[in-house]
Amino acid sequence: MGRVQDKVALITGAARGQGRSHAVRLAEEGADIIAVDLCGTPETTDYPGTTKEDLAATADLVRAIGRRCVTAEADVRDQGALDAAVRSGLAEFGRIDIAVANAGIVSWGRLDQLTDTQWQEMLDINLTGVWRTIRAVLPPMLDQGAGSVVIINSGAGISGPVNIGHYAAAKHGLVGLMRTASNELSPLGIRFNSVHPTQVDTQMIMSDRLFGIFRPDLEAPGREDIVEPSRGLHTIPVPWVEPVDISHAVLFLASDEARYITGAMLTVDAGGSTKVAAG
Repeated sequence: MGRVQDKVALITGAARGQGRSHAVRLAEEGADIIAVDLCGTPETTDYPGTTKEDLAATADLVRAIGRRCVTAEADVRDQGALDAAVRSGLAEFGRIDIAVANAGIVSWGRLDQLTDTQWQEMLDINLTGVWRTIRAVLPPMLDQGAGSVVIINSGAGISGPVNIGHYAAAKHGLVGLMRTASNELSPLGIRFNSVHPTQVDTQMIMSDRLFGIFRPDLEAPGREDIVEPSRGLHTIPVPWVEPVDISHAVLFLASDEARYITGAMLTVDAGGSTKVAAG
């Protein structure tokens, strides 16, 4: 028996990166998957967006494990599209036990340099999109009297990193949303928790723009050039973590092992949030 055997998990941003990893890890432990993704590129991002082929590949990986998967192309800014994804999942599986609100974007700029479009798109996807995801899954979870919602947050949700003030604002907002949701809905059987990673080795993070922010002294820095400055962010001497490291935390919070855990912020950040600056 797997740790989430025969449960059904809806995952947003499931086409690649962390979302794909969460889908595969939950499937390995017995869950069937509703994989949701935009399959496109938001206006203000400067790294490649996801594709229909990416989403299909996630589904193939889940099915190769022996679990079922349905997919939906849906923008988390579109409540109707999310509701339709939920209906599709319910038609196939009859229930939704777990929701992983993973979809998110990053863009860069000092606060005085951010555009209105950057600010608004960030909040619409990274904050309001999570609220819309919660709204979509609440009806079946309330009918069941049970559910676990795991919000993928960030170390930026508990700190004040530079050059991503709009991202930090959205992620801080998610903490309040998670806590209020827990207070309101855990008495009805639905748990809410968040996971706060440091840098994760995904296409969203490993971009030319991030390399340039870490190494402005170089003309065209690459991945290898940010290893040491990234390592310096952590007490455990690694430059970043892998998607599966976050998926392990998601699995725990989604499982009955965490049945009395709600309103919690779980850091998977190699000690970054508690590191004391030298001197």
